Parts: sequence; structure tokens; C-alpha cells
Amino acid sequence: MTTPPALRIGNASGFYGDRFDALREMLTGGPLDVVTGDYLAELTMLILGRDRLKNPGGGYARTFLGQLEECLGLAHERGVRIVANAGGLDPAGLAERVRELAGRLGIPVRVAHVEGDDLTASLPQGLDFARPGGTPTGALTAHAYLGGHGIAACLREGADVVVTGRVTDAALVTGPAVAHFGWGPEEYDRLAGAVVAGHVLECGAQATGGNYAFFADHPPERLHRPGFPLAELHEDGSSVITKHDGTGGVVDVGTVTAQLLYETAGARYAGPDVTARLDTVRLTQEGPDRVRIDGVRGEAPPPTLKVGLSRLGGFRNEVTFVLTGLDIEAKAALVRAQMEAALDAAKSLPQALGSARAGGTPIAEVRWELARTDHPDAPTEETASALLRLVVRDPVQEAVGRALTGAAVELALASYPGFHVVAPPGKGEPYGVFESATVDRGAVDHVAVLHDGRRIPVPSAQNTRVLDDVPEPPLPEPLPPGPTRRAPLGLVAGARSGDKGGSANVGVWVRTDEAWRWLAHALTVDRFRALLPETANLPVVRHVLPGLRALNFVVEGILGEGVAARHRFDPQAKGLGEWLRARHLEIPEALL
Repeated sequence: MTTPPALRIGNASGFYGDRFDALREMLTGGPLDVVTGDYLAELTMLILGRDRLKNPGGGYARTFLGQLEECLGLAHERGVRIVANAGGLDPAGLAERVRELAGRLGIPVRVAHVEGDDLTASLPQGLDFARPGGTPTGALTAHAYLGGHGIAACLREGADVVVTGRVTDAALVTGPAVAHFGWGPEEYDRLAGAVVAGHVLECGAQATGGNYAFFADHPPERLHRPGFPLAELHEDGSSVITKHDGTGGVVDVGTVTAQLLYETAGARYAGPDVTARLDTVRLTQEGPDRVRIDGVRGEAPPPTLKVGLSRLGGFRNEVTFVLTGLDIEAKAALVRAQMEAALDAAKSLPQALGSARAGGTPIAEVRWELARTDHPDAPTEETASALLRLVVRDPVQEAVGRALTGAAVELALASYPGFHVVAPPGKGEPYGVFESATVDRGAVDHVAVLHDGRRIPVPSAQNTRVLDDVPEPPLPEPLPPGPTRRAPLGLVAGARSGDKGGSANVGVWVRTDEAWRWLAHALTVDRFRALLPETANLPVVRHVLPGLRALNFVVEGILGEGVAARHRFDPQAKGLGEWLRARHLEIPEALL
């Protein structure tokens, strides 16, 4: 049999709000077979859920339609298929809007969609979610993470555009690969290779030098406008990550390693189609802006599917006090005491908090954070100032609205010298909560809906494997004793961090074998906690990935109830890895 040619898959969106022109750039920058768009994230599902409450006809990424209005004809002319999860909560609705757009533009494209992920209506019927505490109530959205086989079915039947709801990010690549190469559902190594390629592509310019720890190693002009990545995927599951010639950015082993570690945990990277073994990934710099990925092994997927649940968690409000000049700590203590006394006095006043708060019930959550951004003998007022941030949350809007606003405003002439705030607090706004659960595969009806209305059921995986931890691999021989110097970890190690519900991961990697011999022994869980005191009382798990010269730390609960709850200053943990790199420890001088 003739081996099918390599499949060139490009990415044109890493999130809802990414560069609008990226789709045109990918279509005009060089040859492609498929262009994908990833629009969904945990926060996005909540945003779309709130949109749908206001407008029942909403629930999908509207910018996708604007991009297609400019580029659908271009894609059709060049024979490039489009696969995007922009359908969000309403893939059928978006597919119909795309058909209307194509008809208005006179472009003869076939539009299909994938459905079955939406389990919101099923929750009251008691689906058995494997989550501590039982089935959640009041979910705004509940969506299973589907795999790529529904996308593949649409493409095999001739679809030019496929829109989906909640599929895994990597499914946008595995689906086209399955359709192109004809892989079966149990060709796990090939599927796993596509999953790894998809994980590299899914966040757009993060694979081409965006948000990269060692950005200073590259000429600044190369990173001003990084191009979007593409994968040359081969029939055996191997791939080459690259970008269009002439576009900005950098593709090297470091940028690909960083993205591989993003929002992952241990060696087993589970998905609905396959569990990819990240400890088998091999990366090779094949040429300028070309990184080969091969050696990836796969295993049967787990017997359950992940479900993302979002709900409204209550209301929050915040106020940031500006403390300027001398006596910063004393000023912070004064205004904190004044605010807490005012809130205590207000909590039992029906006119302030409403009858639901009568009886003296305290506000559910009050958090203070003092950021010492001030400098001694500062040349500007801003650099002489610190920020004291107060955040309150409660199920009742009045408890965090008028009570907080009144207490803060009334201190304007009665508190510390130089009193002012960054902005006055508002009336309290709703915040969301994200939770993940699992559901048995049999409870999900995965269906490919074709352009002619035919519905093709997508069978669930017949063979599955319950996930278990991979034993920690042997560590390399430690470096011999020698002189050390106290210095920032980031002088020798890169890092990338991100959110998964209420938890965060911090992937740390180095670029030489000698540095790996040191890092693997030096950066233990205890050392990690010492360097990042916010993690000291939280569960932290370390995963070792020798093939990437990397350690991946998962910190449970650091983000509270997830990004939409804005539990901490950096609600998505995007800067957690950079904070770690800035911390000082004893490093062998031979590595510096």
C-alpha cells in the first residue's frame, strides 16, 4: 500500500480572543491541508453559559464567524479544511450560521458539526458523576470532553468545515489525522503521536516563542509577532512542528518542551481516544524552526470521560488601596482594622445587607493581600507606593456590594495619610466556579452530524485502561560536589505554568544533561514548597520526565474554585513558573 503523504495541520487560534488575523495569515502563509481553531477553555465555557442566559441563541464563539467572513472563500480556493471547537455550547447553531454565511457569500462548502458533549440537561436525572460529594446542582454548563473520531467521521464524509463543542484540544488534530491516514481506534502509538502534536499546537504562539522563559536568547524582533505553529504529521504518528516561512517567532526544542509541559501532570496524558505517554516523547532539532517529535507510545484510554462543570458561585467585589511613602505596614494595618470594623458593624444591618443577611452572618470570604511595590527614596509617586488589595465573596450580592462600597468610601477623609484607591468598588459582580468530574463513556452519545442532515453515531472505545501512576524513573547520577553560588533558578531552568480547575501545574526543564543531573536532585517537593511559600500547606506532587529533562509539579487547590473565581492575584497561575524562576537557591557554579 502507498503511504499517505504527510498531513499539514496549522493552528489559527489558541483561545477565544486570540489574534483575529491569524486565520488569514495561516491560509496565505504557505501550504496547509487543515487549519484548526481552539476557542474553548474552562473560563470560556462559563462566559458562553452566561451569554446563553442573556441570549438563548448565543453560546458559540462569534469571532469565528467574523474570521470566516474574511477567509472562507480563501480556504475553499486553496482546498484547506477548517476544524474548530468554536461551537461551544451550540455547535448545531454555529454550523447553521456558517451555512448561512456561505450561502450569502456564494461559497459551496459542506458544513458538519459534532454533538453529544452537552450533559447539562442530564444532570437532574442523576448521572453518576465520579466526584467526591456526589452530583453537583445548579450547573450552568456540563460538557464531556469528546475525542477526535466524530471530527474524523465528518471529514471522511466530505465536510469542508467542521465545528464542535467541547472536545479535547488535541482532538482538533487527532480527528483530521484519523480521517487522513485511516487509523483504527486501537492504533494507540499513532494516536498518541497525534495527541502530542495537537497539544503542542493547541495554544497557538506558545509553541513559536510566545510566553517563553528564555525569550531573551532570541533577537527581539523575532518575537514581536510570533507566527502560529503547524505540524507535518506522518502516518506513523511522528510529526515535525514548524511554522510558515517568513513569519515571526522561534520553533526549537525549548519552545516545544515548554508547551508540552503546559497544563499537564504526570507521564500519562489521558484523553478520550488514547492515553499518551509523555515519558516516551523524543524531541530533535531537525533544522531551523523545525522540531521532530517521535517515539511516542500510547495506551488504551480510560473507561470514563472528563466532564467540565461550571456554575455561578456567588458574588465578589474588590478594592485596592494605594499606600504611599513611609510606614507602609502601619498604614495597611490601620485601614484593614477600619474596614473590618465597618464590615462587622454593617453585617447585621438589614438596610445595608438585606434581609437575607440579618442575624449577623459574616461575609463568606474576606482576603487581604499587600503587594510591596514601593521603593525607598523613589523618583516617582507610583514607585513610592504599595498596593493593599481587599477581595470579598458571598452568595448574597448586597453583602459584597453596598456594604463594601460604603465602608471604603466613608474612609476617604478618615484613614491613613495619602488615602486613595485605584478605583472605587462596584456593586458586586457574579463569579463562576469550575469543577471537573467523570462520567461513564456509555452515558455520552457522540454523534457526527453531516451537511445533508445524516447523523453518524461514533462508537465509544471498546478497550479501556484504568489510569494509574507511572513509577518514578531512576534519577541521573548527581553532579559531584563543587563550589556553588546563590542565584535565581531561572538562570539555568525554564518554566511554564497554567491552571486546571482549582489546581495549577509548574513544569520546569533544563537544556543540558549536566543541568538535569543537578535539577533532578535539587528541586524536590520540599524545596519547591520552600521557594514558593504559597504552596507550603497545599498538596504538591512531583512528576519526573527524564526524556524532556523536566520536572512537573502539580499544586492542588492553589486556585481555589478555578479561574473564574479569581481566587488569587494570578488566577490562572500563568506567572507561577516565573516566580519560581526568580527565587534564589544554591546552584553549582559550573552551571552558571
